[in-house]
Amino acid sequence: MGFDQLGITDADLSDTSDKFQQWLAQGFHGEMDYMGIHGDKRWRPEKLVDGTIRVICVRINYWPNDEAEAQLDHPENGYVSRYALGRDYHKLVRKRLQKLADQIQAAIGKFGYRVFCDSAPVLEKPLAEKAGLGWIGKHTNLINQQSGSWFFLGEIYTDLPLPIDTPITDEHCGSCTRCIDVCPTQAIIQPFVVDARKCISYHTIELKGSIPVEYRKAMGNRIYGCDDCQLVCPWNKFASPTREIDFLPRNNLNELNLSQSFQWDKKTFESKTEGSAIRRIGHERWLRNLAVALGNSPKSKTIIKALKSRQDHQSMLVKEHVDWALEQHR
Repeated sequence: MGFDQLGITDADLSDTSDKFQQWLAQGFHGEMDYMGIHGDKRWRPEKLVDGTIRVICVRINYWPNDEAEAQLDHPENGYVSRYALGRDYHKLVRKRLQKLADQIQAAIGKFGYRVFCDSAPVLEKPLAEKAGLGWIGKHTNLINQQSGSWFFLGEIYTDLPLPIDTPITDEHCGSCTRCIDVCPTQAIIQPFVVDARKCISYHTIELKGSIPVEYRKAMGNRIYGCDDCQLVCPWNKFASPTREIDFLPRNNLNELNLSQSFQWDKKTFESKTEGSAIRRIGHERWLRNLAVALGNSPKSKTIIKALKSRQDHQSMLVKEHVDWALEQHR
C-alpha cells in the first residue's frame, strides 16, 4: 500500500480526553471551532463509528529531502511547510486506506469500518501513539525513533477484534527543549502544550481574518505553515525521504519568489496550487500571507513595486496587510 508503518490499538482514549478538553477550555484552539463541536465523538471512537473496537493506524513519510533551512534564509523567497509542497495528502492516504480495507474484505468478507485522514473528529496522534507508531513530542507532533516526525497519519476505525500492538508509553525527548526554544512566536507555551493562537501555521492556514500585528514580524518569510520545531528536532536526523512521488515539490513551491508569487491572479493561484493543500486557504489569504512576508523582506524597488500593485486591492483584508508591509519599508 506504500505505508511506512502500521499499528493497531483499541478504541479507549480515556487517558487523553481530559487533556484535550482542558486544552479546549483554555481556548488554545483559537477559531478552530470544529475542534470542539463534535463533543465526545473525538475521544470515543465508537460514538463516531458505531461498533468500533479497534483502530488501524498507519503513517507515510513526506520528507522531500530538500534544503528547507536554506529556503528560510532567503527572505526574498516564500517558505511553504514541507507537507504542502506536493499533492494534498488527504485524498491519497484515504484512497490507500480504502484499498487496504478492500483487501481485508476480500479475505474475510464484509466488516464494519470507516477510513480517515485528518478528515473527521479523530485524535490521530494519541491513537498512533497507542498503536506503537511513535510518541507525542514536546511540540505535540508524533515522533518515531527510526524515522523522525515528517510523516502523515491515517486510520481505519473497525469492528474487527484484531490483536493490538504495544503502545509507546515513554517519550524520548528527555531534557531537550530545542522545539520550544526555536518557535518564532513561542507558541509552545510549555512542553506538550501548543497555543494555536500564537502559532504561525494557525495564522497562515486556519485563521480567516487579520493576522495579529504582534506576530507578523516573527512570521518572516513563512507564507504557508511553519516547520521550525521539526527542523531542529534531533530525531529528524533519522528522517527517511518519502518514497511517494506525489509528495515531492510541484510547481516550484519549494522555492517561490515572493514578488512574483504576489502577482498571481486567482486563476493562476488555482492553477499553481492544483491538487495541493495550499488551495484550501484561497487566493485572498494567499495574498495576505505574502504581503506580510514582503513586509519582512529587505527593502528593494522590486518589493515596493509589488506591494504597491496591490495597494488598492478590492479585499480590505489584503489591503490592510499591504499597508502594514509598506509601512515596514518606510
